[in-house]
Amino acid sequence: MPFFPKSVAKSLSVAAFLAAACVQPSLAADQPGKGKTIRYAQSDSLGANYVTAQIVTAAFKELGYSVKLSTLSTTLFFQAAAQGDLDIATDINFPQREPAFRKVEQQATIVGGGLIKEGGVNGYLIDKKTADAHHITSLEQMKDPKIAALFGKGGKADLVNCDPGWSCGDVVDFQLDKFGLKDTVTSVRGKYEPLMVEAVARVRRGEPAFFYAWSPSWVTNTLVPGKDVVWLPTPFDALPPSVPNKGTALVSGVSGCAGGADPCRMAMASWNWNTVANRDFIAANPAVKALVENIGFPLQMWAAWERSISEKGASESHIRALAQEWLAANKPTFEQWVASARAAS
Repeated sequence: MPFFPKSVAKSLSVAAFLAAACVQPSLAADQPGKGKTIRYAQSDSLGANYVTAQIVTAAFKELGYSVKLSTLSTTLFFQAAAQGDLDIATDINFPQREPAFRKVEQQATIVGGGLIKEGGVNGYLIDKKTADAHHITSLEQMKDPKIAALFGKGGKADLVNCDPGWSCGDVVDFQLDKFGLKDTVTSVRGKYEPLMVEAVARVRRGEPAFFYAWSPSWVTNTLVPGKDVVWLPTPFDALPPSVPNKGTALVSGVSGCAGGADPCRMAMASWNWNTVANRDFIAANPAVKALVENIGFPLQMWAAWERSISEKGASESHIRALAQEWLAANKPTFEQWVASARAAS
């Protein structure tokens, strides 16, 4: 699916739409944000969430708000939102961020049901070549030293886990213990992106690779489940007490689940990019609340954005172009979101 304009005329039409969205005169009643600035944050984990931040920003501006966009870690955002130094972020990963959110929930609140309409999935993957050759269809098989030795040195598998500061890594470490895998699997926690670049290279070379990932993401668009890699079903649901298990980890229709399992038991129930806002801010801005409650994008759209970013890079110009393309192609949807927000003000 192409994301960049194919002609000068198309580029001009996209630019014209965005310009019109920002400069067309509106009645005062249509501008609930007039004279107000939203201190909007985006995560320092770059992906399709940066595209949606541009779209959300366009909607805020259509409502009359000025927008100051900051990029920082989720941990720092929670602190800033609790102190009233930042207003809102729309890319907080739940349920992984639930433990940190609970510490600030008296000052901050979750708004809406998440920006991915169907939710996403998290789990463990290995390269399909090794899975097929050794009939690996479950994470539990990593208990076998012979199987584990295929993915590391010294008779233990090396599992690429999340950054040390990411709570998903704590979930993985907890599960390795609960699933009885600590004697055969080593959790490798470092900077996730460079570790995964090497894992991708190993798969491309036809070598074994074992890692934790999620979809939609650049990883699962670069290494496609069912083609390059497979998801390994977990033996049972298991999450740390600090991470609530809202629903079952059994997820239907997961493409590329090892052995063709359906449903496929993932690391946890479906995840989502949720919105968190300062409670005072959201109470004073019902238009923002209504807007966020209406915004949502299909999983396929997220996956396509992630694919484009992984193939063409994550430059600011490319991110903006993806957002502009969506805005030009989805004007009625965008206008409906804004109209609902105005009606709530």
